[in-house]
Amino acid sequence: MGDMHLLLDPAAAATADRPVAALDVHTLRARFPVLAQRINGAPLAYLDNAATTQTPLDVLAAMTAFEQHDRANIHRGVHTLSQRATDAFEGARATLKRFVGARQGHELVFTSGTTDALNLVAQGLSSIGVEPAFLRPGDQIIVSGLEHHANLVPWQQAARRCGATLTILRPDAQGQLHRDDLARLLTPRTRVFALTACANATGTRPAYEALLALAADAGALTVLDAAQAAAHGTPDIGTLACDLMAFSGHKMYGPMGTGALVGRRAALERLVPLRFGGDMVQWVSYDEASFAELPARLEGGTPNVAGAIGMAAAAVFIDQVGRAAIDEHVAGLRAHAAQALARIDGLTLLATESTESAIVSFVADGVHPHDIGTLLDERGIAVRTGHHCAQPLIEHLGRGPTTRASFALYNTHDEVERLAAGVADALRVLR
Repeated sequence: MGDMHLLLDPAAAATADRPVAALDVHTLRARFPVLAQRINGAPLAYLDNAATTQTPLDVLAAMTAFEQHDRANIHRGVHTLSQRATDAFEGARATLKRFVGARQGHELVFTSGTTDALNLVAQGLSSIGVEPAFLRPGDQIIVSGLEHHANLVPWQQAARRCGATLTILRPDAQGQLHRDDLARLLTPRTRVFALTACANATGTRPAYEALLALAADAGALTVLDAAQAAAHGTPDIGTLACDLMAFSGHKMYGPMGTGALVGRRAALERLVPLRFGGDMVQWVSYDEASFAELPARLEGGTPNVAGAIGMAAAAVFIDQVGRAAIDEHVAGLRAHAAQALARIDGLTLLATESTESAIVSFVADGVHPHDIGTLLDERGIAVRTGHHCAQPLIEHLGRGPTTRASFALYNTHDEVERLAAGVADALRVLR
């Protein structure tokens, strides 16, 4: 993957009393060719990383090498290309398991993303006609009020399907979740607790470690949506009271259409497969079938082998750049943006206390965020506007749609200054 030591500033690395070496962002940016372009005549400032991060040359090279040299269907093939493809696919699985701290009792299932993984869990636990059923009429499913629609709507459908009750752990007026509130909701019939590691709409980082532990102690199966935490502040599932965790490749510098569901084997074995067909069966007759062992039983059909390889290459890239350095960098950008935007009259920031996030979300009095986003785009600044697939949370906070800027390892403090200046100018124009 090249001379990754070049990504660290030598002077910073030589400073003995500095615990984390600063990123050489300009050298890093050269690995992301998409960032070199100009938009509307201005250098691109890509600040929509909570939706999708850009992909480095390292990941593209790994995927291209597979397509050019090893492309074949995996498993059961006796020819050389099939065996090489199988080794690469299973090697990617092992890399990603290490990346999220999976232990011996864990397994990782490839999916098309976090949404696919969470649907696999919700539907797999609520299938009708399966005995013994995990979710039954009268059981309780608790979902936090911070969730992306992908960790809410599947549970709504699961509750309707099996007759369970869906309960929302509501945040306070500032968007924070509290342990005591969860304790009051837990009952002997609580079977599932689903929670995000970071609210994509606001940047709130709940104390998910304590909340998961509380729910697990009450006997609930715990599910963590780690989509917004895969690229920075990555959860270590081996140290969490977490049964199942979902994350996406495209939010961690990997390819789109890739993701994973990782969890305890006992929890994964409870899931009824969603895709029936090739590679997930042990034997088949005209009348019935027996399913393969994990992880194959949950991976029916030809997988996205190149995507899995690319996702694993992204995990390697993150580790070689340095997780601590990335975390410190994006937190510094977020703090800078919060301070700069807070100085603009008539602008309100959400989740001001979430210093560990890479997201800054705000509303402006009397101005629609789509208009702000359009004027920022004219300056080459890409942000996200709207409800961010978290409409219940935005409405709970009493806010309309918001403007959201989100940061990655290749963003700079100069881009933060451009964002603040662009927002201030946009508000002057629009008002």
